[in-house]
Amino acid sequence: METQNQTDVAGFLLLGLSEDPEQQPLLFGLFLTMYLVTVLGNLLIMLAIGSDSQLQTPMYFFLSNLSFTDLCFSTTTVPKMLVNIERQSKSISYPGCLTQVCFVLLFAGLENFLLAAMAYDRYVAICHPLRYAVIMSPCLCGLLIVLSLVISSADALLHTLMVLRLSFCTELEIPHFFCELDQVIKLACSDTLINNILVYLVTSILGGVPLLGIIFSYTQIVSSILRMPSAGGKYKAFSTCGSHLSVVSLFYGTAFGVYISSALTHSSKETAVASLMYTVVPPLLNPFIYSLRNRDMKQALWKLI
Repeated sequence: METQNQTDVAGFLLLGLSEDPEQQPLLFGLFLTMYLVTVLGNLLIMLAIGSDSQLQTPMYFFLSNLSFTDLCFSTTTVPKMLVNIERQSKSISYPGCLTQVCFVLLFAGLENFLLAAMAYDRYVAICHPLRYAVIMSPCLCGLLIVLSLVISSADALLHTLMVLRLSFCTELEIPHFFCELDQVIKLACSDTLINNILVYLVTSILGGVPLLGIIFSYTQIVSSILRMPSAGGKYKAFSTCGSHLSVVSLFYGTAFGVYISSALTHSSKETAVASLMYTVVPPLLNPFIYSLRNRDMKQALWKLI
């Protein structure tokens, strides 16, 4: 099969969710609405936290960063899909594809670490309430954000630079609505063993360690709550964790859904739908989860509005 060096590749074709012309207006309207709701919801969360002095706590500091990450995560993929549908085009340039790969990895990794930091915050608040203000200092919170950003950036740049060494075949169709790292690697004609090893190794470490941290935090939280004597104290402790636990379940549930779908099915359309659930749905639903389940957040939003 004829191969092309990376410098000769003009671009890729994003096949999207459907090639039926009659479905394109429906898809455009649906994803435009979802994107606008995502932008509005996450902006409101950030503005409400920034404008309310009662929400200047570590938990809401992490939440505002999570909302910013969700906003950027959705902006990395959805606008390009909307432009392609509107122009009736499927193309994306080679630099544009690599940029999309890089930012998807960056914001997915950042969200992963932020959820772990928020779990640690809840662990300290419930298991060590008297030392909470000392442990969760502004310095530590800022350090956790910077560390998460540095590690996620290094991971994204590593995988993007490793893709640059690949040569691609003349068949450059990606059966997704965005450039996913795994799908781009599959199109390469050159040896991808190192790329695949890196994907599995880095994903296992950077995905597994935060997940283990979340599991450990909630194991300690549940153990501490069960030892509380009053039912009111148990309910209050559980209620402070409910929103975060819902977001964690949504994020990791859709992520595992993508992995299981790609492993069990050979249908590119089903895999694309699974990736849609992972990249678009969590940023859309997270603001609703936090605003509907959190009394302080609802009050701050009402004040803002």
